[in-house]
Amino acid sequence: MEILIIGAGAVGIGLATSVKSQGANVSIFARGKTAREIKENGIERCGLFTHYSFGSEEISVFEDYESIESDLFDYIFITSKTTANEDIAQNLNKNKRIQKENGKIIIFQNGFGNDEYYLKYFSKKEVFTARIITGFRRIQRHKSEVTVYTEPMEIGSLQNENPKCLKEIAEMITDSGIPCEITNEVDRYLWAKMLYNCALNPLGAILDVNYGKLTESEYTLEIMDSIIDEIFEVIKASGYSTFWNTSDEYKDVFYSKLVPDTYNHYSSTYHDIQNKIKTEIDSLNGKVIELGIKNNVDVSTNRIIYNLIKSIENEF
Repeated sequence: MEILIIGAGAVGIGLATSVKSQGANVSIFARGKTAREIKENGIERCGLFTHYSFGSEEISVFEDYESIESDLFDYIFITSKTTANEDIAQNLNKNKRIQKENGKIIIFQNGFGNDEYYLKYFSKKEVFTARIITGFRRIQRHKSEVTVYTEPMEIGSLQNENPKCLKEIAEMITDSGIPCEITNEVDRYLWAKMLYNCALNPLGAILDVNYGKLTESEYTLEIMDSIIDEIFEVIKASGYSTFWNTSDEYKDVFYSKLVPDTYNHYSSTYHDIQNKIKTEIDSLNGKVIELGIKNNVDVSTNRIIYNLIKSIENEF
């Protein structure tokens, strides 16, 4: 099996080691310092679950699409920041020859609706989406640490395609030590993650605190409650669903299990702000705002949080 990883960040390196450990031939699309470090040191996964390390001679690194041979990849994993989706989708369209005839694209990203960029150029039978709630942190350019685990990865289609064709990928990731499943309800899982991320990620980044600290102030609790309430209204108005009937049902799980399980975690948005790079806020609270406007739902709290992150980004 030939797999291309586009996005050599924490998730990309973590998944590359997972499928490599199960016998896949892994190629990574990277540039600059990251490409050089992987070429020199290979890739490594540490932290929770099984540790893996693969030398540079075991991993192919591509810095441009022109150098990739035709009809090579069975799967392409999109593990980049969502801010790169438009560019990646356009480049894959220009270089469709690198993918095998029945090749699949799987999007492993934060947010909702990221498949829309790829569906402009690829059929719905080719584009799938994953929900990851496992925490990864890139501690070196070639090394990913699994920092927290709450639930299995879930892979499926937002276009109602049968995910059985992805069973081998889910089994490979599971056998590498990180539980992974295929599902016909990936939309519900993604909205569950949206609720979690939209409430925690930007607020933790703005206040410079971990997830747990956000639950220790009546003021941040009020903000998170409002974000969650608005998202439930958006889910309902947009015709989507998730695993809880009401926002109060979700809050019970959120405050009693989800946040305590990830108390010490700092969000990807936090790390982006610390590193002065653009965040994925448009795919998170920004998507809530987009659907709120479309369906005439008040999303004022999500908009305030979104605007605050955008104001910080303007200083980069």
